Amino acid sequence: MDKFDPAVANLLSASDARKAIESGLLDSQELVAACFTRIDELEDSIAAWAHLDRDQAMAQARAADEFRRSGLQIGPLHGLPIGIKDIIDTADYPTERGTVLHQGRQPTRDATLVSLLKEAGAIILGKTVSTEMAVYSPGKTRNPHNPEHTPGGSSSGSAAAVSAAMIALSVGTQTNGSVIRPASYCGVYGFKPSFARISCHGVLQQSPPLDTVGVFARNLEDLALIADVLMRFDGQDPAMAPIAPPCIGKVLNQQVPAEQHFAFVRSPVWEQVEQETKDGLRELIDAVNERRQKTVDIVDLPAPFAELHEDHRKVMEADLARNFADEYERGKAELSEVLREMIERGQQVSAGDYDNALAKMLDYDAFLEEIFDEYDAILTPATPGPAPVGLDATGSPVMNTIWTFCGTPAINVPLLQSAEGLPIGVQVVGAKNDDARLFRCTRWLLDILND
Repeated sequence: MDKFDPAVANLLSASDARKAIESGLLDSQELVAACFTRIDELEDSIAAWAHLDRDQAMAQARAADEFRRSGLQIGPLHGLPIGIKDIIDTADYPTERGTVLHQGRQPTRDATLVSLLKEAGAIILGKTVSTEMAVYSPGKTRNPHNPEHTPGGSSSGSAAAVSAAMIALSVGTQTNGSVIRPASYCGVYGFKPSFARISCHGVLQQSPPLDTVGVFARNLEDLALIADVLMRFDGQDPAMAPIAPPCIGKVLNQQVPAEQHFAFVRSPVWEQVEQETKDGLRELIDAVNERRQKTVDIVDLPAPFAELHEDHRKVMEADLARNFADEYERGKAELSEVLREMIERGQQVSAGDYDNALAKMLDYDAFLEEIFDEYDAILTPATPGPAPVGLDATGSPVMNTIWTFCGTPAINVPLLQSAEGLPIGVQVVGAKNDDARLFRCTRWLLDILND
């Protein structure tokens, strides 16, 4: 590995930092110190963090360095600082869920995913900003590319911290578009795995049929590194099944068995996509097809998908009304208007309408299976356009709703840029529970574009 200045070790990829730590070229304490230096420089303008404890983080780093020097086997994330969205329980940090109603809330146990990160040797650097209860009302975070623009939500702090090189890896959640959207707006890689492939035990429950833990990084290899740690069965999460882990990092670097074939899906909300994004995607498709003849075909989803966004709304809002009932009853006045209205609409969703919407998931899945029988992956916009100007909203999740409702894995790839220099993501979607293949398809796509 080339020599580098430990003072700017925060600029290393997670994979390179891990190799440097293992080889003794870098201490975890040096890496954590470099991250805090970066945070000190930028936090006032970006505001990515809800809770930080420098002494505690450095104590974890010292313990990691001592463990490595002992000669014992180290884990895949040994000594690497990680940011955790502030709706995920941490025994060592408050978890206030982006609302004054949970101010001072201190869990006594870690969420399962936090325990897995610690087991892998990670340093929990702090808690990243979430929107209010991980819904739509923005937190304090700003977009690192332009602080006058939204970073997206609800995992705003997690995406912004990675984008600003405060950390190389972070964890967020998605119930509609809360991983892929901020990843697109902040110009980083974001991965929403197949539904129920990362444990939600110890994570704020919004909508159990939709809630999904996701991760952020600055490259595909790092995304696979943290995903492999987290994608383990947890019997405490009733949605999870005891199936083999996907071994993404191993599959990522395998030779693809054949030329990859992508379906470019416009979806029923194509009219909401900005022209700048459409033009960029057209150029992308043309570039891929020039390098590999007819690699990408344009495919429209069947007519029933026009109802999916409404089905998602019914399920999500009905579950918000149920799961946030206590907050609504004891602190209605403290909730944002947008969250109050969502809860109140959810209270009006009948049990029959809720069940019917859930039942249609199987129909949507069947349609998508037909596409994946012919294509290796789907390409589609990650967001309608670049991050909107203004901090009073988090942008539209409309391009993510289908894939969340259907539980398919999705990766944001920061491939496009607006005329103003803001990132615009391309979303690569795979078949459900075929997460490793999705990573391999994405790597193949990047290789083609980099030829």
